[in-house]
Amino acid sequence: MDKTVADLATAVAGIEDGMVLMIGGFGGSGAPIELIHALIDRYKATGSPGNLTIVNNNAGNGRIGIAAMIDAGMVARMICSFPRSADPRAFTEKYLAGQIGLEIVPQGTLAERIRAGGAGIPAFYTPASYGTDVAKGKPVAEFDGKHYVQERWLKADAALIKAELADRLGNCTYRKAARNFSPLMAAAATLTIVQATKVVEPGEIDPENVVTPGIFVNRVVEVADAKQEEALMREGVAYA
Repeated sequence: MDKTVADLATAVAGIEDGMVLMIGGFGGSGAPIELIHALIDRYKATGSPGNLTIVNNNAGNGRIGIAAMIDAGMVARMICSFPRSADPRAFTEKYLAGQIGLEIVPQGTLAERIRAGGAGIPAFYTPASYGTDVAKGKPVAEFDGKHYVQERWLKADAALIKAELADRLGNCTYRKAARNFSPLMAAAATLTIVQATKVVEPGEIDPENVVTPGIFVNRVVEVADAKQEEALMREGVAYA
């Protein structure tokens, strides 16, 4: 099945109000800036999608990407590990004004909750966060004399991820650290949307090098000249 679509607007179609949206990236590494901005464009034009829950490692930087979504008023809640990063102004202002919710998750736990969502594992136990505010209200169990906190899986209605190569069947590879959360998110989402620097024909990617199999991908759009978050910040770009 050819999963390629013609443009970014078509790629993000079907993301609607109130959805849980996973967005790949570790800071700017692997951040699907163009897909995010296409979603902002639709929001500006139609007022939708809003009231989104965003799952990401952080809560955005500067005035682009996730931060621009927050500035635009699209985000109701963040689930992340680091709400304060290089330039967290957008999230900080909304949070202090009571206009956005926050669930802090330790980074390893965040990755494992996403992986569990893709693997069909509804809950697991981890020692991370035991005895802290993050663990309040969560079940605790003792194993071999040590206390562990129960954490639930994380699943999403949709995921936006950035690949280096993708074929028309949706098989993907990533560039170095851009791999980060993206393979886990692709498996944990009902609708996985990929922007790829280059789209090739089936068979052009060595099967041994495929990281995300096409079975986890619904749409692929080629973005040959993708922008880097840090470069846009240095240029002072404000997208919202």
